[in-house]
Amino acid sequence: MASPLFTQNIIACIWDFDKTLIPAYMQAPLFRRYGVEEATFWMETNALAENYRRRGYHISPEISYLNHLLTYVLAGPMAGLNNKILRECGNDIKFYPGLPEFFRASRDWVKAKPEFTKHEIVLEHYIVSTGLAEMIRGSAIAPFVDGIWACEFIENPLRPGFLKQKEFGLDAAAEIAQIGVMIDNTTKTRAIFEINKGTNRNAAIDVNAKVSPEDRRIPLQNMIYIADGPSDVPSFSVVKKGGGKTYAVYNPAVRAEFEQNDRLRHTGRIDHYGPADYTEASPTANWLHLQVEKMCERIVSDREAAVASRVTRPPRHLNSDEPTAKAPRPPKQTSFLE
Repeated sequence: MASPLFTQNIIACIWDFDKTLIPAYMQAPLFRRYGVEEATFWMETNALAENYRRRGYHISPEISYLNHLLTYVLAGPMAGLNNKILRECGNDIKFYPGLPEFFRASRDWVKAKPEFTKHEIVLEHYIVSTGLAEMIRGSAIAPFVDGIWACEFIENPLRPGFLKQKEFGLDAAAEIAQIGVMIDNTTKTRAIFEINKGTNRNAAIDVNAKVSPEDRRIPLQNMIYIADGPSDVPSFSVVKKGGGKTYAVYNPAVRAEFEQNDRLRHTGRIDHYGPADYTEASPTANWLHLQVEKMCERIVSDREAAVASRVTRPPRHLNSDEPTAKAPRPPKQTSFLE
């Protein structure tokens, strides 16, 4: 009999990054390093699609900021930018209260009860972001993360004819020149299914391969997706429809973000929402703790029910004083008076 691929005793918290784990956009330290006006960069980025349209070009809005960063490198304002610098800038990212300690401490939730430990339940954290992977890898939260999906750049692109070369010379001064990976708000759902199927842990499993529900590493019902707003609706939808939980956060100092999350709740996009505060006693930490605990209890219940339904009781000896199922009735005595 074939064995299932995974034991399905893993719970995953899947996180957006900008405005979810941090109050602003992660690129801010990068702009400060090069003396680039952040507001100007984003205004230009937002105007690219319309300006290119007038020239007869079409550009995806999601790829605009990556292209514009490369233009800043090529044109000079950010000359010399490479992945090492991106990682260094990631070290300057400032997180919301309670982070990154929350990521470490939350793993103990699944060890809180003996029955959770008995079934070896594990909590994992993943970041799926339209931001820059190297900056996330350089940030304080990286050591507590089990996987990162985000945009990446290539330095020193391979030149025409590279297949005929035996050795490749690398320039000492590396510089980003091409987009390697592009994550947008729609392709985030692909990352969710990679986590779901276990593609990130087993390269032999293609994300497009048909995998039966019982063979998926982390069922959707074992997932919690946490993000900040409407741009994550596709991901909210995938997780919620699969039986998982969805949670939106807002900056307590920005009323518009609170109102935005309230609309998401009323339209059924999310299960709940709360402030982007991850300290131990915060409403957000308490809600996430409660959901993880409920998932643990369901996993224990499902696994124990599976054992009970598949394993028959072994035969045993009966005690002499234990009643049998039904003793035979003695034969009826005939009376001579009848």
